[in-house]
Amino acid sequence: MIREYVEKNRENVLETLRELCHIPAPSFGERRRAEYCKAWLESVGAKGVYIDSVNNCIFPMNCEGSNELTVIAAHIDTVFPDTEFYPEFHEDNEKIYCPGVGDDTASVAVMLYGIKYMLENGIVPPKGFLFVCNACEEGLGNLVGTRQIMKDFEGRIKQFVTLDEDIGYCVNAAVGSHRYKVEALTEGGHSFSAFGKKNAIAALSEIVTEIYKLEVPKKEGTTTTYNVGVISGGTSVNTIAQNAEMLCEYRSDDRECLAVMQSAFENIFAKANSDEVRLNVTLVGDRPCKGDVDVTTEERLVEIYRRAVAEVTGQEISLVCASTDANVPMSLGIVAVDMGVFRNNGSHTREEWLDKSSVPDGLNIFIRVIHSLIEE
Repeated sequence: MIREYVEKNRENVLETLRELCHIPAPSFGERRRAEYCKAWLESVGAKGVYIDSVNNCIFPMNCEGSNELTVIAAHIDTVFPDTEFYPEFHEDNEKIYCPGVGDDTASVAVMLYGIKYMLENGIVPPKGFLFVCNACEEGLGNLVGTRQIMKDFEGRIKQFVTLDEDIGYCVNAAVGSHRYKVEALTEGGHSFSAFGKKNAIAALSEIVTEIYKLEVPKKEGTTTTYNVGVISGGTSVNTIAQNAEMLCEYRSDDRECLAVMQSAFENIFAKANSDEVRLNVTLVGDRPCKGDVDVTTEERLVEIYRRAVAEVTGQEISLVCASTDANVPMSLGIVAVDMGVFRNNGSHTREEWLDKSSVPDGLNIFIRVIHSLIEE
């Protein structure tokens, strides 16, 4: 039954993917994609689909009265700021080229056709599935969509599955991070007549230099990093800059290491702040690390994915640590994993491409996961 459905919808799921690719969806700007997903689900018979206040498109399937819900999610936002179209979109016999085509648009298409399979075959999850085409996974979206789901369904979620990786990769650990916007403000002035006054760009450069002198924690079995990703400021070549700003972050897969980095960054900011250089520091991203979860339940979810991948592709899976929507439930003690359902290359670049043949494979894997989740 699964194989026949996948073959029947092999081209359909790719066509839906193409349509989604033609609806750019930057974080906080996903409304049109959410509306597309809502209309698509309703067209195949889904009842009770709605869009919440943060642009999550939600389909509760047999969730009423259940406090053991399984959330199944795929994020509709991409890392790119485009709001009209992706001029890079094109395809050949093997690949579709488009920013965000894999991360995570292909997962959304796979999830939609998994839902369609359930509806066509009258499959009802006894404890309820909460399907979510969620917003704000990328960058400064700060996992807003998933945070809203955790808030709205607090105390009712047993486990969480997100689709957001290449086939064969399963995320079962969370990379936490803190992200800051740092603005330096000075009196500034004319580059000749006011020479010697504090320059905001120079002040910010000194802060960047101090950050890159830091030694990351060396706790065994952990990884910690930092980065300054964006910097801007100034007025003209002959002006002592009055303002400059940057975006910076540190990451770790360990809570203690994350706290060490927080102290180090805050110390650098505090030392740089003075009467001549005023700093405005804003926390713009806070992604939590993994908390204490039930290991047995987590291993069961991983095994469900391992079995499905082996049945479809014959390959073994790899367990990895990453920053995904699963961070939020993990931090709350809810078992969560991220399962891959496509193959791509160039994620987070304008040159990203997707292997067309991987999407039907991903759908096959996902439907097998659905059956296992229902049968457990």
